Amino acid sequence: MKLKSSTIEMINKEHIEEFIQQASKLVPDDLSRFKKEIENNLRTTLSASLSKMDLVTREEYDIQTALLQRTRAKLDTLQKKLSELENQLNGKET
Repeated sequence: MKLKSSTIEMINKEHIEEFIQQASKLVPDDLSRFKKEIENNLRTTLSASLSKMDLVTREEYDIQTALLQRTRAKLDTLQKKLSELENQLNGKET
């Protein structure tokens, strides 16, 4: 499931801002007049890159994990029943 860019922005906004702040601290003093422009370009680039990724929310991941666990349990139950039926059928044939 691919997320809409608004969802990505909501999920990663704090992380993006934290990263931008850390990166802007690395800007040399002689380039500090370009600091805002660098921050804006970095923000735009990160947002565009994240929106191209096939990401899911943690909630969606947890839902799919639970669904997979239930499906696996049902499959195990059905395989056990099938084995029992095959054994019964083989027992009657001999």
